[in-house]
Amino acid sequence: MREFDRKLILEDGQEFYGYGFGGQGERICEIVFNTSMVGYQEILSDPSYTDQAVVMTYPLIGNYGMAHEDYETDIPSMGALIVREYNDAPSNFRSSACLGQVMEQYGIPGICGVDTRRLTRSIRDFGSRKALVAKASTPLDQGLGMLNGYEMRQDQVARVSCKKPYCLAAEGERFHVAVIDCGAKRGILRQLNRLGCRVTVTPWDTPAEEVEAMRPDGILISNGPGNPESAKETVETVRKLLGRYPLFGICLGHQIISLACGARTYRLKFGHRGGNHPVKDLATGKIEITSQNHSYAVDRESLAGTGLTVTHVNLLDNTVEGVKCHRDRVAAVQYHPESAPGPLDSGYLFDRFLEMMEEGKHA
Repeated sequence: MREFDRKLILEDGQEFYGYGFGGQGERICEIVFNTSMVGYQEILSDPSYTDQAVVMTYPLIGNYGMAHEDYETDIPSMGALIVREYNDAPSNFRSSACLGQVMEQYGIPGICGVDTRRLTRSIRDFGSRKALVAKASTPLDQGLGMLNGYEMRQDQVARVSCKKPYCLAAEGERFHVAVIDCGAKRGILRQLNRLGCRVTVTPWDTPAEEVEAMRPDGILISNGPGNPESAKETVETVRKLLGRYPLFGICLGHQIISLACGARTYRLKFGHRGGNHPVKDLATGKIEITSQNHSYAVDRESLAGTGLTVTHVNLLDNTVEGVKCHRDRVAAVQYHPESAPGPLDSGYLFDRFLEMMEEGKHA
């Protein structure tokens, strides 16, 4: 049996040894876990995982390779990937590369052979925290010194957002949607195109006046990484656009809309990440199994006086999963209605956005 060559050091002194794959070098990240059984390519390429070391609870990762069509962004920015068993000989006719090759290309370090059950329990019990991906020979006191002296960056949205606007045409165009890109997944843009929406994607810090100059029928605020309070420019833009256009927010966009309306957000102990989160639609009583990826939530009590009402709740911890304001034609959800599970269960949310835009055309 070969010796361990890489390890993970948590800021509370715990160490987890394993074998390296993907990118090389040391990396300090926020340690989180994801309970999805499939979708590691979408997870790796989701900009919302910027600067995070993701522990996959499903034990076998890499077995179906990487398909060109399935990336959520061109340049993955995940901090690191921690798995129990890594497979670098995928069996899938769609695969164009193995996971480790892609991680090496983008400098994303990986560790396999880790006891991911023990590590996940640690995150669940003690919360997300800083972690160092390092060589197995790195002394513990040295690693802890690096962690203690490191401040996590707060500019993730600025780093992953597009740098200039671009357009995506749609067949049978019905509406024009401006998407404020805080780290938007391609799946959201594809879903809008499928529904006949021409999409103009614009940077996260685009002023409200420039968004209005695009003459959109509606505005979508996308998902993205980090603390929503760090995206002050986006919050201010949304605040100025409230009541003037139909607004739809997804994940970070949900939090930004809530902040713009005067609500507050708070950090969850270990966040919601996976494809099996039960969410109840309060209007219909139906329960959806949703895909989620976020560290922050909207404070329910802070919604009083904002004009927003709660539309969806998480049945695991009763956190706010959706809000709306009929007066201002605003709707937002914390989960990902474009993901799988998603369109079959949650596609009605996009339909409601289209209905708001249709109403706006005839107003």
